[in-house]
Amino acid sequence: MHISLRSLEVFHAVMEMGSVSRAAEMLNLTRPAVSIALSKFEQDLGFQLFHRSKGYFEPTDEAQLLHHETEQGLLSIERIKTRAAQIRGGGVGVINISSNGACAINLLPWVIADFQKVHTRVRVDLLVRSSRKIASWVAGRQSDIGLIDAPVPIPGLTTEIIRSRCVAVLPQGHPLARESVLYPHHLRDQSIIAITGDHSIDRQVDGICAAEHVTIYRRVSASYFAIARNMVRAGAGLAIIDAVNGMADLGDGIVWRPFQPAIYFELAILTNPEQELPQPAQAFLSDLRRALPNTQPDA
Repeated sequence: MHISLRSLEVFHAVMEMGSVSRAAEMLNLTRPAVSIALSKFEQDLGFQLFHRSKGYFEPTDEAQLLHHETEQGLLSIERIKTRAAQIRGGGVGVINISSNGACAINLLPWVIADFQKVHTRVRVDLLVRSSRKIASWVAGRQSDIGLIDAPVPIPGLTTEIIRSRCVAVLPQGHPLARESVLYPHHLRDQSIIAITGDHSIDRQVDGICAAEHVTIYRRVSASYFAIARNMVRAGAGLAIIDAVNGMADLGDGIVWRPFQPAIYFELAILTNPEQELPQPAQAFLSDLRRALPNTQPDA
């Protein structure tokens, strides 16, 4: 059975974009060309990938099963292309980093920029995905280094836990900004922005406030700490978030304060024990470790 790279790309694009028209736009193809490629792919595979109804393509169960493997295969092909380009251009390496939102917005861009000032011929690729996807990529050797919230959803990976205290973030003009440290009673009747609604930080805050008989309100939630900070800036409430994003000096009118009792965020750095990190990735990992301890707030 022969499977062409174009067939994989078209199938993956339709699955990711959710429609033939959007996939065609992403691939710079016509809709008929995408439909023909999908039909040819189904013929090569010997089973149906989509239910077709009035132009709408609904993935079959078989398509869902194949999607993950297709994504892994395309990532591997991209790594081969990248490595070949590096060799052709005289480069000395490439580092693939995958991160969730905790570090991707207000930490990694600066670590990468400083790293490349020294390692000018090393390419660094940063992808932002869910924790489970990142762990899967590290396990499958599609990523050299993964950064996710602990606990790690996939066993067998080398895991380094970085534990840091969280901080409260609030607008500079907020009455509580006059306090040097915030305590549970300061949060009474305040609107506190949740982190996905069931994050370990949420559970710690809720437990502490319940123990102190402090009522708080959660009217909005955010998937990323950086988005929660922007919600604070927009006036949606206060937030207790990781120190990387909370203590970042962004000039956005947001200030941070230590919170007592301590609330902790655990970041997991993932590598594959079966794959020795290339020298550039080891150097980057050292830079990352040096950057992380500086996020520890004073009690």
